[in-house]
Amino acid sequence: MSISPNVPTAQESYGYESPGTPRWITILLVLMMAGIAVLGIAGYSAQTKISQDLSEQQKQNKILTAQLDQANTRIADLKSKMEITTQRIGLTQSELAQAKSRAESIRKEQQSSDEKLTAQLTQAQKENDEKIGAVASEVGIAKKDIEATKGDLEATKGKLERSLGDMNVMSGLIAHNRDDLDELRRRGDRNYYEFTLQKSKSAQRVGPVQMSLNKTDPKKAKYTLTVVADDKTIEKKDKTSGEPVQFYVKGSARLAPYEIVVFDVGKNQITGYLATPKEGGAAAPPTAAAAPVAGSGTPAKPE
Repeated sequence: MSISPNVPTAQESYGYESPGTPRWITILLVLMMAGIAVLGIAGYSAQTKISQDLSEQQKQNKILTAQLDQANTRIADLKSKMEITTQRIGLTQSELAQAKSRAESIRKEQQSSDEKLTAQLTQAQKENDEKIGAVASEVGIAKKDIEATKGDLEATKGKLERSLGDMNVMSGLIAHNRDDLDELRRRGDRNYYEFTLQKSKSAQRVGPVQMSLNKTDPKKAKYTLTVVADDKTIEKKDKTSGEPVQFYVKGSARLAPYEIVVFDVGKNQITGYLATPKEGGAAAPPTAAAAPVAGSGTPAKPE
């Protein structure tokens, strides 16, 4: 049987009535299902992690809650003890507040004092460092001058240590302060009696003699005193600090005179020493005719 050219075949008729689903839709559906699967897995993992974290947090909360309960219990105990103690010592809340306020005030004062002290120490350290630097520089410069003048000082030392006394007799070695006097004692050439003499009508014993201070002139470093020795009264008038004041006693004429040297002339007071010869120079103690011993000074014992 022949087929008419105008009639479609069965295959052509099927293709026209039931066209196939496009491939891109199939691929899209597969990708969507894969994405949903991935999201599901990720969501499950996240949910599992959150559950684990929540469980761990709950454990920590239980521990913290237990610790908080213990702390609250301790605080309650301490509060109870504090209330009992407060009742026992009779302190009121007002007194406790005052004590706390006073403690805070003391703390602030101490802090302020510490800050001031720290600032002062810092400033003092800075000044000391500056002074030390300046002194070190000056010492370096002066060292050469000291070496240069050392010979001159040695040459003039003998002249400086001796002086012509008020009786025109060359004195022994002269001390101008207590350090010098200690050096003279170590040499042991003479007997030395240190004194501090107050102005008084009564005499003060100094070694083998007695002396009384009549007047002083601190501005001019002058003084007047009276010496009693061998039943004789000798007035030494308007003498100067550092000047050897000389006098003889029985038995000392063949040796050397006694010498008085005053370090310092103050108001109604002088300080110095009496020097006597070592051999045969000790005078007899003053007789009863001499004035009684008085004054605040303590004579030094001879070497």
